[in-house]
Amino acid sequence: MNRVFPPDKGATGRCVSDLAQRMAAIGWRVTVVADGAGPSAAPPGVTVRRTGGERPPDGVETPGEARLTTRGYLAAAARLILRAVRLPRHDVVVTMTDPPLLACGGPLIAARHGAASIHWSQDVFPALLPVLGIRFPEPLMRMVERTSVQALRRHDAVVAIGRCMAGRLAAAGVPCERITVLPNWPDPRIRPVPRANNPFRLEHGLGDRFTVAYSGNIGLAHPMDAVLDAATFLAASDPAIAILLIGEGRRRDAMAEVVERRGLTNVRLLPLQPPDRLAESLSAADLHLATMDPRAEGLLVPCKVASALATGRPCLFLGPAGSEAATLLEGCGHRLAPDDGAGLAAAIRRYAGDPVLCAAQGARALSVASAWDATAAARRFAALADGLRRTRLRGGAILPGRRLPHA
Repeated sequence: MNRVFPPDKGATGRCVSDLAQRMAAIGWRVTVVADGAGPSAAPPGVTVRRTGGERPPDGVETPGEARLTTRGYLAAAARLILRAVRLPRHDVVVTMTDPPLLACGGPLIAARHGAASIHWSQDVFPALLPVLGIRFPEPLMRMVERTSVQALRRHDAVVAIGRCMAGRLAAAGVPCERITVLPNWPDPRIRPVPRANNPFRLEHGLGDRFTVAYSGNIGLAHPMDAVLDAATFLAASDPAIAILLIGEGRRRDAMAEVVERRGLTNVRLLPLQPPDRLAESLSAADLHLATMDPRAEGLLVPCKVASALATGRPCLFLGPAGSEAATLLEGCGHRLAPDDGAGLAAAIRRYAGDPVLCAAQGARALSVASAWDATAAARRFAALADGLRRTRLRGGAILPGRRLPHA
């Protein structure tokens, strides 16, 4: 159960599609419940059931950054729960965090089906809401937090997308033995595209310029001040270095205003790229950037880092050292303080002047990205789901070649 599913835009919908397709390929019958109406890009073996509600807004990846109101998110959650309750019996129910607090409905739906329940935590709500600029009165916030934790404790398993998130969930009161760490993976369409004949570089006239890119959600959990400060320093000292800022989000307009006011001709703002151009647009960079508000440590894990590594490019992460994103960068990037614009400019100069370093860290990046993909994640998720199903039914192990049940 998730608010978005392709062709809706959003990283969570893509993750659901990747996982559903691969679980279906190994024998599961998978039903996806998504909001909205109209066609869905369902892979073979996957059935998509829409709620019939208003189509989710495009260009938004993080719940709380969307153009939906709190009332709209509550209405979406209600539609998803009602649609799931009316489905035929399933053996495993999986809820996600878009819309926030959908986890509260998971145990109820699982009870209706006599099923095992898994909550796949992409973000930790409501703790993330203040980082996104959404504030409730303190008594209401405590009540929502208590309700959320109680719901998570009723799930048979909670999947966290990073060790930092697992720690936050455990600290909130979710039993450690019910938490499984299963990181997100890069979009399977992302691959290295050779620099010399990359259509995206040719289209945007990048030539031989060393190119730095930030690509993805430009939201409130992703501060950009240090990136703009670094661009300002580089405009004066190294104007040949090109900086691409690709994406959408609530910070984009303010960022565009700063670029124009400072006259940063070394910066180009580009819209979010379609999925079929991701490999080209991400590979157009020689070096990638990712940012994260330190307050969001353990509450989300930016997917930009894994996507950058999948192109075989090093990445600089401006965020907390304890984030899962920071741990990915050993040997293929560097972490800086989120507000260190001068340090970022110096790091970019270092990479721009050292092609051997870029090549070595790029090779390491590709190796790291190749070690964890959608197929490996699906096998892990399927093993977790089947173990919970068998525990619930008190049955024996699934025999080799036997068709697995619904998910």
